[in-house]
Amino acid sequence: MGCTPEGVAKAVRAAADVVAEHRAELVELDRAIGDGDHGENLNRGFQAVVAALDAGLPDTPGGVLKLVATTLIAKVGGAAGPLYGTAFLRASTVVSNEPELGAAQIVAALRAGLEGVQARGKAVEGDKTMVDALLPAVDAAGQAGAGDVASVLSAAAEAAATGADATVDLVAHKGRASYLGERSAGHLDPGARSTALLLGAFAEAAR
Repeated sequence: MGCTPEGVAKAVRAAADVVAEHRAELVELDRAIGDGDHGENLNRGFQAVVAALDAGLPDTPGGVLKLVATTLIAKVGGAAGPLYGTAFLRASTVVSNEPELGAAQIVAALRAGLEGVQARGKAVEGDKTMVDALLPAVDAAGQAGAGDVASVLSAAAEAAATGADATVDLVAHKGRASYLGERSAGHLDPGARSTALLLGAFAEAAR
């Protein structure tokens, strides 16, 4: 079964619920190595996304992703707004006007999102950023690409969670956390954690 606009909107609403549920955790993670606003900003952005979806559902999955992108860019401060916004925008462009998304399009959307994040943030694997969750997620999704949407997203979510956990031992080379140098080690990266949370919500919605 493919992903309709309604299906994508359902997944985005699930993600908004998960962000709200983990808002305080993301604030605490960001307080340890950043400026403490990641959970608040992301929650505000996704609540605005839900309000935008309530106002009217776009008629393609790509349209839903574009709505998410423009809303996050407009409403989320800090680095998260531009990075997540770019990811969703690139994803929306690659699926174009498809009426329904299958596994191959989901893989392509995830890959485009990763490329957008890396183009904007200039981060590579090991820099202790959301890329450390997103890159293994895209690899895992690609390997599961012959399956259905749910199995692709489940593989991506699992790999993202593992990648996020692995950021604890890393020293940050990008973003505000990089100012701490060696002291940034020992902390879970908030962007990697929120990436894993979002992909987990998408996978759960697909199942």
